[in-house]
Amino acid sequence: MSSSISRREVLRYGAAGAAALLSRGSGLEAGTPALAGTARSVIQIWMWGGPCHIDTFDPKPEAGYDYCGPLSRPIATNVDGLRIGELLPRLAAQADKYSVVRSLTHGVNAHETAAYLVQTGHASGDRQVFPSAGAVVSLLKGYGAGYHGLVPPYIVVTEPQGRFSEAGFLGTRYKPFATGGDPAQARFVVEGVVAPGVSDERQRDRRALLGRLNTLRQAMASEPALAAFDEAEAQAYELILGDAGKVFDLAQEDEATREQYGRNTFGQSCLLARRLVERGVPYVTINDKGWDTHKQHFPTMRRKLPELDRGLAALLSDLSDRGLLDTTVVWCAGEFGRTPKVQWEAPWNGGRGHHGRAFAALVAGGGFRGGRVLGATDARGEDVRDRPVSPAELVSAIYERLGLDLAARLPHPEGLPVVVGPALDARAGRALEELL
Repeated sequence: MSSSISRREVLRYGAAGAAALLSRGSGLEAGTPALAGTARSVIQIWMWGGPCHIDTFDPKPEAGYDYCGPLSRPIATNVDGLRIGELLPRLAAQADKYSVVRSLTHGVNAHETAAYLVQTGHASGDRQVFPSAGAVVSLLKGYGAGYHGLVPPYIVVTEPQGRFSEAGFLGTRYKPFATGGDPAQARFVVEGVVAPGVSDERQRDRRALLGRLNTLRQAMASEPALAAFDEAEAQAYELILGDAGKVFDLAQEDEATREQYGRNTFGQSCLLARRLVERGVPYVTINDKGWDTHKQHFPTMRRKLPELDRGLAALLSDLSDRGLLDTTVVWCAGEFGRTPKVQWEAPWNGGRGHHGRAFAALVAGGGFRGGRVLGATDARGEDVRDRPVSPAELVSAIYERLGLDLAARLPHPEGLPVVVGPALDARAGRALEELL
C-alpha cells in the first residue's frame, strides 16, 4: 500500500479541503511557545539506498585501492583544509555555503530500520511509529500554523520512499504528496494536477461540461450547504489550471537555468524544490534513488555523483542568489553509508555493502554555517573517531533551525505524552552547536 497522498486526496487536502484544514489547529497543546528559528522551509535530498561517504564527503585516499578503488584523488574546495570526492567539483567550489558532518552513526544496516531512524530520529522497536521530519514540519508549519497555499505543505519528488510510514501516528493527513512523473520530461505530469494526454483547453471544456450537467446545483442555487462544494471545485481547478499549479511547470524557467541544474530527473527535481520553497512550501523531499550499490559501484558513481554535483551546487547557488538560503535548510544524506572496503570478488564485482557505523551528511542554510567539518572517522572510514552524531541530533538541529519547540507535545491518538524532539544523548549545548 502506497504511503503517499493519492490523486483524490491531494485535491481534497491541497485544494478542496484547504479552508477546512486552515480552520483546525496544529494539534499542539495551547500556549506552546515558538522559538526564534531562522528557517521557514526544508529541502531534504534523500539519497535512497545509502551513499558511500568515502566517495562523497569523507575521502580517504591514503587507505589505498581496496578502499578507494579508482576514486582516489579527492579535490580541494574553496574552504582551506576541506577536501571532498573528485567527482564533485561544482560542490567543491561552493563549500563555503555548506558544512559536512562526517561522524553520523547508528550501527543499523537494514534499509527499513535505518531509513526510519534517520528520517524520524527515533530507533525502531518500541510500540510507537513516529512521524518523519517532513510530517512533523507539515503539522507545525502547515495548515493551521500559518501556511495558506493550495499546494500541500509536505511534498515528495517524485515518489515516496515506501520503506516506512512517513506520517506515523500523526495519520494520513500528514502524509506527503508525491508528485509522480518526471520533471525532466517535456511536460511534467504531476499526479492529481496534470493529467497525461489532457490539455488545459480540454480540462476547461470538461469543467464547462460538469457545470452543465450539475442540474442539482442549478435547481438549488440558493442552497448555502452547496456553497462549500462550489468553493472546493474552484480551489481544485485553481490547482489544476490556475496560478497555484504553475509552480510545477518548469517550462516557466529559462533554458539557461534549467541547464544549470542539469537536464536529468535529479537536477530538475532540485529546480522544482527551489520553486516550491520560493512559494512557501515548508518541506520538500527529493527522493533520489540508485545509491544501493552492492554491485558495479564505481560505474554507478560516475553517473550519480556528477548529477548530484551539478544539481545540488545549482540549488545552493540559486537559493543564495535569491536570498532564500538563509531561510531554507538543505540537508543531504541517506539511511547509512557503504562499506569502506570494496567487495571486489564475485558476485559483487566491485560493490559496497551497507555500513551504519559511520557515514556523512551535508547541511546548509537556515542558520547552519558553511565551510565547516564536524566529526571525523578513522583512517579507513570504518568507525567514528571523533564527535559522534546521532540521527536524533541531526533531526533536532533541523527542528531548532525552524524554531520548533522540542519539548512541545505532539497530538497522539492514544493521548500518550510524546514530544516533538527525539531523545538526545546527554551532553551540554544545542544540537549541532558547532555548526551554528
